[in-house]
Amino acid sequence: MGARRKFTAEFKSRVVRAALREDKTIAQLASEFGVHPNQISEWKRVAVEALPELFSKRRKSDEREKRQREERLLQQIGKLSVEVEWLKKKAEQLGIDY
Repeated sequence: MGARRKFTAEFKSRVVRAALREDKTIAQLASEFGVHPNQISEWKRVAVEALPELFSKRRKSDEREKRQREERLLQQIGKLSVEVEWLKKKAEQLGIDY
C-alpha cells in the first residue's frame, strides 16, 4: 500500500465548497481534484454537520472559556515550575539526591 496523502484545510474547504455548489457530480469533483468520491462525501458531511456551530452564540463563549482555562493552566504551570526549582535547590543544600 502507498503512503496516505495529507490534505490541507484550504484544499479540503475548496473541495467542499465545490461539492456544496452541486453544479457537478461527486464523481466529476473526484476526477477534478484527484480525491476519492467517498472522501469528498465525508468532508462534505463533516462540514454540513459543523455549520450550526458556526452560527451559534455559544461558540464565542466557549472560546473565551477555553482561553481563560489555558491562562489559568499556564499560571499554574509557572507556579509549579518555581516550586520545583525551589525544592531542587533545597534538596541540593540538604545533600539529597533526587
